Amino acid sequence: MAKRTFQGGIHPYDGKELSKDKPIKAVLPKGDLVYPLSQHIGAPAKPIVEKGDHVLTGQKIAEAGGYVSAPVYATVSGTVKAIEPRRVVTGDNVMSIVIENDGLYEEVEYPEVKPLEEMTREEIIERIKEAGIVGMGGAGFPTHVKLSPKEPEKIEFVIANCAECEPYLTSDYRRMIEEPEKLIKGLKVSLQLFENARGILAVEDNKPDCVEILKNLTKDEPRISVKALKTKYPQGAERQIIYATTGRAINSKMLPADAGCVVNNVDTIVAIYHAVYEGKPLMNRIVTVTGDAVADPRNFIVRIGTNYHELIEEAGGFKKEPVKIVSGGPMMGFGIFDLDVPTTKTASALLCLTEDDVSRMEPSACIKCGRCVEACPSRLVPNKLAVYAQNYAEEEFLALDGLECVECGCCSFVCPAKRPLTQSIKSMRKIQLAKKKK
Repeated sequence: MAKRTFQGGIHPYDGKELSKDKPIKAVLPKGDLVYPLSQHIGAPAKPIVEKGDHVLTGQKIAEAGGYVSAPVYATVSGTVKAIEPRRVVTGDNVMSIVIENDGLYEEVEYPEVKPLEEMTREEIIERIKEAGIVGMGGAGFPTHVKLSPKEPEKIEFVIANCAECEPYLTSDYRRMIEEPEKLIKGLKVSLQLFENARGILAVEDNKPDCVEILKNLTKDEPRISVKALKTKYPQGAERQIIYATTGRAINSKMLPADAGCVVNNVDTIVAIYHAVYEGKPLMNRIVTVTGDAVADPRNFIVRIGTNYHELIEEAGGFKKEPVKIVSGGPMMGFGIFDLDVPTTKTASALLCLTEDDVSRMEPSACIKCGRCVEACPSRLVPNKLAVYAQNYAEEEFLALDGLECVECGCCSFVCPAKRPLTQSIKSMRKIQLAKKKK
């Protein structure tokens, strides 16, 4: 029996009121567009254009570099200006294709598409693969791989992750309010791949308007149900949403498919709709630009490759100089030092704050209060794991199931001693995962 929630978790200030009630605004890029060849987990894409080539909107400019990879498409028409390393939001220099926008937005003719009912499973997956769709909730895992488990007949649930539990982010909310039909049609495409599966639209109960809209639209869909989940962070994490909706638990050694589940976020599912119903590749995504430093916080539908500076301009600029800029949300995002970087397939939000509460914190000794244990959704002992991580006690860290951490940040958030628990555990996990790969 599904519990509609999970053990642990926290209730941070959500900040969603800044942008949730404003309609999505389309942004037309003004300057050059930059397309990193690594916008996904797996092998980088390989350029199939050269400097000086003229390209059209929707034209493939890089092909997948392997099975676990994804092609990249131009989102404007113009001239290939360079193929060179460019800085991305993580601070790394990544080989990228730079296109000089001609401002005409001339578009290719997209291939004709069959009705969904006439398409085979292989044709649907090939269409999704060719469209360059990856997980747009942040992970960037190529979607065609996720939709190709070894035993598709054992998939019982296809879950649309509509929780959007990360504070400040409202892009999924606006998508559900403005384009719910596309979400449902995209979910039906996924269900076409798994004949024994049921679809679940999993929405946190702080979005009652979305719950009502989706229930009305699916009342005649016997294979799709809407489940209102308890509002709590990190309700939208893969393990937590699977447990909340199905009652099934997975760990770090398992994939969702091992529990008979496939999980995709809202934007990914809408991209599947565009690929299968319209024959269009992944070219746009919704980005939340928000925070108390932003003059007009809102959601923008952005052409991938657009510079972050342009998004800030569209949001009215800064009403006060930000002290902290975060790519993503405050819990699982990361600070950035330069806005001269492109949006990518996995860019979800730009959070600009006038205060940096974290840098002012002075960590002190653990007081053994146990709050981190109560908050941990993975049922770990973060205070001990952090000590083991800081002292490079690898065996002890592994014995205490440190690899089960999902790096959600709940333990650091609740710690009265202001200890950077998540950061310490995350560093040790990175070391251990790298050793496993070797």
